[in-house]
Amino acid sequence: MNLKDKSILITGGTGSLGKALTSHILENHSDVKKIIIFSRDEQKQFVMAQEYPADKFPQLRFFIGDIRDFDRLKRAFKGVDYIIHAAAMKHVPIAEYNPMECVKTNIMGAENVINAALETEVTRVVALSTDKAAAPVNLYGATKLASDKLFVAANNIAGWNPIKFSVVRYGNVMGSNGSVIPFFLNKKKEGVLPITSTEMTRFNISLQGGVDMVMHALEHAWGGEIFVPKIPSYRITDVAEAIGPECDHPVVGIRPGEKIHEEMITSSDSYYTYDLGRYYTILPATHKWNLEEFITKHNAKQVAPEFKYNSGENDEWDTVDTLRNLIVEHVDSDFKV
Repeated sequence: MNLKDKSILITGGTGSLGKALTSHILENHSDVKKIIIFSRDEQKQFVMAQEYPADKFPQLRFFIGDIRDFDRLKRAFKGVDYIIHAAAMKHVPIAEYNPMECVKTNIMGAENVINAALETEVTRVVALSTDKAAAPVNLYGATKLASDKLFVAANNIAGWNPIKFSVVRYGNVMGSNGSVIPFFLNKKKEGVLPITSTEMTRFNISLQGGVDMVMHALEHAWGGEIFVPKIPSYRITDVAEAIGPECDHPVVGIRPGEKIHEEMITSSDSYYTYDLGRYYTILPATHKWNLEEFITKHNAKQVAPEFKYNSGENDEWDTVDTLRNLIVEHVDSDFKV
């Protein structure tokens, strides 16, 4: 993708994926005009600014703001070409306890991002979703499903505006803040790795895999797609065995709003889902472009009716050994059993 002289803004840019995206763009697109990190945590911005000093990375800007604040967003979006929307309230138990805060950030914040983009010069928006948005059983997943619907439908209200909105949906990002692997690595010191359920499975994607998917959507989206990666699953028991085989693994029960297995494509989605090779994509029921042209361009193949994609019935699995290798590669290079 050519980012020469382009300005990119990342909401939630101080998070794990935001930082990985920033690093990727700076390393691979040195001719980018500007990368704006938009977030509300000044301490995280301060720390990130130390990692990317202005004298070495003059393209980088830091912008304090909250996606709940439409006026602040609109000001930040002035002169921006591409938006990557990664800001969210994402911790399941915290969202269950503070439901309206989750709604204000994940739904109303999404609406603000859409409207601010429509009223400025932005040409592409990629919003980050989650596997929890498919057939949600918790508030976080429900708000992200609503967010996905808003971004997909935004293409229909753009009118003359050539802007394109798309969504990327994936599972647990290995090593991201709040995910199970860093949690287990820390708990290993205590000799106890609590297991929610011995049956529990999750999808697994690396930070770089998440970055690649965002960049793919930014370049190739026609507007309204929800991109889903083909990625392996892991069993939570294998994660515990990979990290702390000598530890106790007590079963403590699932937390409120958790699933045993995560879905990314439901059987109801199958009638709009196409296989693109590296990714699946759930197409919008209403779109402004020609479906046959899309199929030809991407060599897309519609999946079978009632097809579903969940972490418990996946064809590809990480094992104890592959998980250990991935931890060394993506999370902690000094990791040893």
